[in-house]
Amino acid sequence: MAQYTSASTALAVIRLRNPPVNALSLPVLQALENELKRADADPSVKAVMICGENGKFSAGADIRGFSSLKTRGISLGPFVSLIERCEKPVVAAIEGIALGGGLELALGCHYRVAHVKARLGLPEVAIGLLPGGEGTQRLPRLIGVPAALDIITTGRHIPATEALKLGLVDEVVKEDTIEAAIRLANKVIGQPLEPRRLSLRPVPKLPNMEAFLSEALVKLKKQARGYLAPELCFQAVRAATELPFADGVRKERELFNVLLTSGQAQALQYAFFAERAVHKWTTPHGASWQNASPQPIHKAAVIGLGTMGRGIVTSLVKANIPVVALEQNLEYLNMGRKAVMLLLEREAKKMEQGAQTLDFHNPACLQFTVDFDALRDVDLVIEAVFENMPLKKEIFQKLSRTCKPAAFLCTNTSALNIDEIASATSRPQQVIGMHFFSPAHMMRLLEIIYGYHTSPTTIATAVQLAKVLKKVGVVVGNCFGFAGNRMMLPYVEQAVFLLEEGSRPEAVDQVLEDFGFKLGPFRMSDLAGLDVGWRSRKGRGLTGDSVPPGTPARQRHGHRYSPLPDLLCENGRFGQKTGKGWYQYEKAGGRTAKPDPWLHNLLTQYRDTHHIKTRFIDQEEILERCLFSLINEGFDILAEGIASDPEHLDVIYINGYGWPQHRGGPMFYASTVGLPRVLAKLQKYSEAHPDVPALRPSTFLKKLVAVGNPPLKEWMSYLSHPSNKL
Repeated sequence: MAQYTSASTALAVIRLRNPPVNALSLPVLQALENELKRADADPSVKAVMICGENGKFSAGADIRGFSSLKTRGISLGPFVSLIERCEKPVVAAIEGIALGGGLELALGCHYRVAHVKARLGLPEVAIGLLPGGEGTQRLPRLIGVPAALDIITTGRHIPATEALKLGLVDEVVKEDTIEAAIRLANKVIGQPLEPRRLSLRPVPKLPNMEAFLSEALVKLKKQARGYLAPELCFQAVRAATELPFADGVRKERELFNVLLTSGQAQALQYAFFAERAVHKWTTPHGASWQNASPQPIHKAAVIGLGTMGRGIVTSLVKANIPVVALEQNLEYLNMGRKAVMLLLEREAKKMEQGAQTLDFHNPACLQFTVDFDALRDVDLVIEAVFENMPLKKEIFQKLSRTCKPAAFLCTNTSALNIDEIASATSRPQQVIGMHFFSPAHMMRLLEIIYGYHTSPTTIATAVQLAKVLKKVGVVVGNCFGFAGNRMMLPYVEQAVFLLEEGSRPEAVDQVLEDFGFKLGPFRMSDLAGLDVGWRSRKGRGLTGDSVPPGTPARQRHGHRYSPLPDLLCENGRFGQKTGKGWYQYEKAGGRTAKPDPWLHNLLTQYRDTHHIKTRFIDQEEILERCLFSLINEGFDILAEGIASDPEHLDVIYINGYGWPQHRGGPMFYASTVGLPRVLAKLQKYSEAHPDVPALRPSTFLKKLVAVGNPPLKEWMSYLSHPSNKL
């Protein structure tokens, strides 16, 4: 509710109260309207101050209430206008957050005071919408079109210090924001309000407005890759530059309604709630988030300061967890130290912009060592060395002897067997996989993998650590590749098979990038390094010296196999790092991919050698074979109990594998395409390629189609006996 009190005879204070984030529900808005009218009508009140309870202004409308508010024809805009039309100065005291509708309310106020640690933003674009409370019309009038476009189309949260530079707030204070707002309110009593009413202001002119907007739109479309909301946000802001305020508001409402009823908004809101529900983990053995408590982590260690280790150390330091970083010798330690310090310097600069500090020069916060004895008192260790099982087992044996009995031992493996690693210790119940994604200090996903012996307390502690690190922790079972990489294998495999049959890397990548992936499978492979997969295939006996003589080149264990990636590696083509991979680059370490005639010739020779008849492959087949094989694997993962919910797989793919957010994740996408269509297409491709197991429809998928294609929320209820293959 909005609560009205009179702070002095001259000032009315209206508090937004709807814990935990003062969401703008209908009762809150109605109470705000009543209190505002009351203050306006009270002759003893000379000014009004609006603030939020519990140190938060408002996080805006409750997403769950969007549709219901709209169906009742209720919009935030009239409430914002009501504030703006008030005959007495209205000051917003912004503490904590003013996001979405919360910031739009503040834009209706005549003055805005923010606490130095407050964050402001219009994040509606992230859930497939645009600011629907006249924010697309008021913000450009206040801070100009370039800054408004940036804030509205990215949805980023800006610190109060940046808001002050932009002119979004009038004052930033370090002390009591409420007191500062009261002082400002008393100071401005009697001053004219017309210049402070944003709806009456013109949009600040740019000398080249048309050229700026055209250029901004081209850039936006390129980044959006089929994502509607940023483009419609742009159209709403452009309307502010071309139309009177009232007409611009009508345009904003029209565009908002287009987005509200689009499939993309549904997909993004599904993803939003899926991410918030992912901490509710369960295992097939009956352990769950409800019956397990985490242990606090006061000090951690990281072993190995390669690319992953450096990012993990940075994440821990940013989360204020003291870290011991260990390397095998002084040379690697010094290299690692320099790299970590560089990363932390960059992070510190970013944090300073948001009025935060990062104390990483203090040895109590970060210590570098080559001595295992320095790990005796840590609560948790994350091993991030090379993907080599004997090496990992040797390290875990050492950790088991060195670390205190209660310490948790985590491995950052991306595919290796957690149980085998745990077998090297005397405490397998405290061993868990924590699969970070590179760069680890930036990527949000953390795949948490429990083994056969892992205790519920260990799982709960890993999930809690993910939260402290501001990561999205998803709990999955133990199998080769876990959930994410296991689903990725058939996707990449199909992409390579498509090359064998007549396609080219650039054609396959184009289709998947048009679908919304930032990088197609071949550009992604070049970025990650082809040698990583090559090493893994050698380790599994699929290529190299361990393949028995006389094994057909394109067959392993009776199934189709493509040696194409191995051929590239044998030619020293490891991707961007060597300047050549599936594409060619301007130099080693280059970033600009160009189609490579050498590779096209190789493909022609390869097809001739293996008597493969080249055929034209259309976009539909490329998309379906890559995506449906990945989705099919997802159904097997659910049936085996490796993942406990389709939402968890979608959260993994959106946050770790570049799946386009506006398509909701692979399992959500399958539900929108319709499971009968997915099944029919898989059957068709499986008949054409009977030696490819990944195209054989999952038994679970067939069952769901047989029971009538139920909604995604009900899928798991059709699994009779989920059993984790551990």
